[in-house]
Amino acid sequence: MLPAATELTPKEVLGILRRHILLMIILTVFGFGAGGGTWFLLRKYLPRYTAQTLIEVLPPVETDPMDIVAAQVNKDIHYQHRLSMANLIKQQSALQELLRDDDVRGTDWFKRYAKFDEAGNVISITRAFKYLKRHLGAYAHRDAEFVEVSMTCRAAEEAALIVNEMGQLFVTSHGSTKRAELSERLRKLQERQDRVQADLNGSEQALEDVRKAYDIYDLERPAGRYWRHTFEIKLDDLELQQNALLLAIKQTEADIVNLKELAEGPVTVQIERAVEGDPVMVMLAEQLAFQEAQLAGSLTKFGENHRVVRQTRQLIDEIKEKRKRRQEVIAEQTRQGSLENAKDNLVVLKQRLVELQSLREEAAAKKKDLDMARVRYEQELKKRDERIQMLDAIKTQMEKYRIMLNDPETPKVQLVGLAPPPLEMVTSRQWWLWFPSGTMLGLLLGIGLAFLTEMANDLVRTPRDVARFLDVPLLCAIPDASEDDLGRDVDLPLTAHQAPYSITSECYRQLRANFELSGSAKSYKAVLVTSGDAGDGKTSVAVNLAVTFVAKNQKVLLVDANFRRPSLQTIFAGTYAADSNFGLSSLLMGRCGYEAIRPSGIEGLDVIDSGPMPSNPAELLASGQMKKLVKEQRKIYDYVIIDSPPLLLVSDAKVLAKVVDATILVLNAAATRRGAAQRAIYELRVVGANVVGCVLLAVRAMKGGYFHKQFKSYRRYQKKLAYSVQKTAHSVQ
Repeated sequence: MLPAATELTPKEVLGILRRHILLMIILTVFGFGAGGGTWFLLRKYLPRYTAQTLIEVLPPVETDPMDIVAAQVNKDIHYQHRLSMANLIKQQSALQELLRDDDVRGTDWFKRYAKFDEAGNVISITRAFKYLKRHLGAYAHRDAEFVEVSMTCRAAEEAALIVNEMGQLFVTSHGSTKRAELSERLRKLQERQDRVQADLNGSEQALEDVRKAYDIYDLERPAGRYWRHTFEIKLDDLELQQNALLLAIKQTEADIVNLKELAEGPVTVQIERAVEGDPVMVMLAEQLAFQEAQLAGSLTKFGENHRVVRQTRQLIDEIKEKRKRRQEVIAEQTRQGSLENAKDNLVVLKQRLVELQSLREEAAAKKKDLDMARVRYEQELKKRDERIQMLDAIKTQMEKYRIMLNDPETPKVQLVGLAPPPLEMVTSRQWWLWFPSGTMLGLLLGIGLAFLTEMANDLVRTPRDVARFLDVPLLCAIPDASEDDLGRDVDLPLTAHQAPYSITSECYRQLRANFELSGSAKSYKAVLVTSGDAGDGKTSVAVNLAVTFVAKNQKVLLVDANFRRPSLQTIFAGTYAADSNFGLSSLLMGRCGYEAIRPSGIEGLDVIDSGPMPSNPAELLASGQMKKLVKEQRKIYDYVIIDSPPLLLVSDAKVLAKVVDATILVLNAAATRRGAAQRAIYELRVVGANVVGCVLLAVRAMKGGYFHKQFKSYRRYQKKLAYSVQKTAHSVQ
């Protein structure tokens, strides 16, 4: 069996095209003629001319007229601006303005699409507006600074006139709008300038009020250098003096502490040095030195115990005692004097500190007033400077707008030139479009009809249809009788016997071989041949299959179980005169025995005719006698082949399918539809029949199909075989 597939293969597509080549040629020629006729009629009765003009669209940014270098604009932004301009051209107000133009109203185009009253006045322009909406185009170029305006109508001159009027109206209207916009901006800037000037005058007055309020007139700092006010300098000087005085007070307090410790403690070296400088102490020191000198002389002269020596010693002791007392007095006076001087100095320093603090507080108050005045002054000064800058910017902007107002490029759109009347019709009126298009459409229509015809045909025509739509093996495909030259003059049921060298006979032999290979020969001895509908060819298949088995020296019993339309007694009537009272029905009803089996005239093939028409054929076939007949004849014959009634018309075939070993379903390529074939397979499987396969009968050799090539190959093969046989016979003679 061929593998199932749901899509068409390239070979099948080519086969469909080959089978319907004539249809495609006829429709292609028809399409060529239809395209040419359409082209002629359109050019004669519906001419179309398209006039075009260009409008240059400058960048959307407002360039500074005082700047030499032009501003760079992003391409996408510029393109969006051109798209906006194109949309403005197509807007309703612009189209209505164009329809109000006198030159446009004088054209035949306007008279054709506008609606007039009896007096010739325009009462409706709806049709003309709709026509413009469809045929007046505005296309923004992607990479060029242009908007292309086009108009299509019957007359070339009118197309050019309408598109030129549209371009001029748009440029004029857009220019007027832009200049009116600039004038309005100038007016608003003038009003704003007056307001800013008034604010500037108010800021100047506020600065003067700050000076008067704080009685400070040098609040504005000189630009470009560091500057400090006298109040700030004086406050800093007082702070320095205060800091120095605080340090002196701390030093004096520390000195007093030290002097107190010196006054209460022992005499220091410094005090001793101060005492030695006292005149009395100096005088006593001189006397002491003199007496000590006298003592030394007396000791040398008089000795240690002399009266003079003792007096001198006593005098020396007295002088020393005086020096000691004088030293104590002077030391005490010196220490107390230093302490008192330090205390007096501390009092003076503190009084000076109080005076400095008073002066500093006064200077700080003035510094605070100065800071407050400066804050307010800076605020007002900042406002004044902002007003000055704003006023300068407004004046600069006003000057730019005045320049732009007189600039011819201000509208940002300019008409490049007037559109000339077009010389050729539009592309849709050219022959090279209609002739190829008509031809191609005709060809595509032919191809479409070819595939539609093939797809709409639901017959089981080819082996691939069996593989694609039916879940059953294909045992063999039998060609149509008209395709087989050798089998045209013979009876279809006896083709395998009367035309053994025909391709049809060869196909039946393939059926025999495939059947034998489909199962065990012993298990498939009783075979039922049936079909979905009457006339599908099941009898021809049954007889020819039996003949092919006989050709292998096998005994075959052919049973005609079609009581309603028997055929075997007619097919085999020429060789043996059958008794109409003897047949399958008589045998099953017990009216006769196996004498109902008769020879067919073909050696090895016996036949049981259907016999008289019974009143209950289905029940009769389902009886035990039928089962007994099949069982006993299987022992005598190699094969028992039963020709049954149509499966979808009567229930006889279903009954017989349960009696036999195998069932073969016959499909007619010229009559059996897919649904009927699928229904027949379903009915057999429902009753448990062993469907070993199907036979596709009456298959025609289609162009590009399998049989078309097979027939040619078989005929060539048969010619070579016949030539070889004749040559052998001639050589024998």
